[in-house]
Amino acid sequence: MKNTIVIPLVVAMAVAGIAGGRWWEARQQAGAAGSTQASAAGPVASAPAPRKVLYYRNPMGLPDTSPTPKKDQMGMDYIPVYEGEDQDRGAAPAGQVRMSADKVQKLGVRVEAVAMRPLARLVRASGRVEPDERRVYTVTAKFEGYVERLHVNATGQPVARGQALFEVYSPELVSAQREYAIAVQGMRALSGAGSDAAGGMKQLAESSLARLRNWDIPAEQVDALARSGEVRRTVTFRSPVGGIVTDKKAVQGMRFMPGEMLYQVTDLGSVWVIADVFEQDIAAMRPGTRAMVRINAYPERTFPGTVTYVYPTMKAETRTVPVRIELPNPGQLLKPAMFAQVELAAGNARPVLTVPDSAVIDSGTRSVVLVQVGEGRFDPREVKLGARGDAFVQVLEGVREGEQVVVAANFLIDAESNLKAAVHSLGGHQGHGTPALGAASSAAPAAAGAPAAPAAAGHKGQGTVDEFDAKAGTISLNHGPIATLKWPAMTMEFKVANDGLLRAVKPGDKVDFEFVERGRGEWVITSITPAAAGHVHR
Repeated sequence: MKNTIVIPLVVAMAVAGIAGGRWWEARQQAGAAGSTQASAAGPVASAPAPRKVLYYRNPMGLPDTSPTPKKDQMGMDYIPVYEGEDQDRGAAPAGQVRMSADKVQKLGVRVEAVAMRPLARLVRASGRVEPDERRVYTVTAKFEGYVERLHVNATGQPVARGQALFEVYSPELVSAQREYAIAVQGMRALSGAGSDAAGGMKQLAESSLARLRNWDIPAEQVDALARSGEVRRTVTFRSPVGGIVTDKKAVQGMRFMPGEMLYQVTDLGSVWVIADVFEQDIAAMRPGTRAMVRINAYPERTFPGTVTYVYPTMKAETRTVPVRIELPNPGQLLKPAMFAQVELAAGNARPVLTVPDSAVIDSGTRSVVLVQVGEGRFDPREVKLGARGDAFVQVLEGVREGEQVVVAANFLIDAESNLKAAVHSLGGHQGHGTPALGAASSAAPAAAGAPAAPAAAGHKGQGTVDEFDAKAGTISLNHGPIATLKWPAMTMEFKVANDGLLRAVKPGDKVDFEFVERGRGEWVITSITPAAAGHVHR
């Protein structure tokens, strides 16, 4: 009986053990599989660890750091430098701008080599047509008399060389002719007499002849007088040159005095164009420079000429120097006093070190170019500029031949990479009208737990143009409150980063503007645009 009970119990326990072993084995296998899947899927996501701040750097790029948050003299927060950023920044020397290859591509950065090339350009100036002063002739008499008859009686009438203009009567002239005729007759009569009498009569004849010649009596009239002894009552004055009568004072029957201008005849076969060249271009002007002249009356034609003289004086009112261009005038198409547009070929054929003019960031006080020193690394260089061409500018100092300079998107690099802060390591503010110092372009919202972005150096406002002075580069704005500076609404004067900002505004315009503090208390507008509809600044 007992054996009958024990045997089933043992069997039941064995079955339970086997089942339990299989259950444990299955659990172990499931755990191993789960571990394998977890290993394949990677580590379990966890909350991002906060980045470690190494130090705080000056927002203006000055060599000044701080272990704790602080503000600079302009009230700008120092910028935190996190672990890992410092290593990247240390890869480039101080003052360089560093950007990712992706950012460089997005900005459309283009570079071009610094090269030696001839610096040719065209200087454009306005001018006016004037007669050649060497071809202007005045007809006058050297004795007193009366206008007896006019052969040419209209201003503007063309005349040929030697053509009769007018006839005059003069009692003095008649007396001088009679004196000469008598002297010639006496000299002939005394030709066989003593030498003293003949000599005296000869001197009298020569004296009378010299008097007539000094009065510009035509030689043929004097010869006829000597041959025939007949005195003519009038003398005919003829044109000394072929041209146009540009002035006529003579009136038939009028009395004239010695030296009085009676006619003016001008030869317009060749004329001058007097071009007013601005002061900055005058160094390129020299005799022999080629010129092309255009006249509004003949828009389809150009008239070639040559610079023959650069005047030694400047017009203080316009800050221009007159330059004389001589050119032929076939058919007398060019009329005196016509306005002309002049293009002068300037520049030197000798190659000089140049960069494209688009590479230069000009602040008004200094000029800077961005030199590419590596992939995504740009070195701002201050350069000294020389002569300017149409598309290139000469560089005297700052770069070497073969270096690559940024010619496109340099202002975008300025805005995106805080170039102004980097340039401060060269010393002083730039203020060349690009976005405000320390300002970044469209930054993404800060992630949760990330440090706040540094305050921008630029400020924005809205207002109304009160007045401006383009010569002084200042503008007075009646603006609303400036939240970033905690300013109330007021009227104040700003400087402008460049004169071009003033071209699009006029007194009374409502505008949106951005500005920075370039120096202590010196507020400079870097952008000004017409305000959007519904603009109210107070």
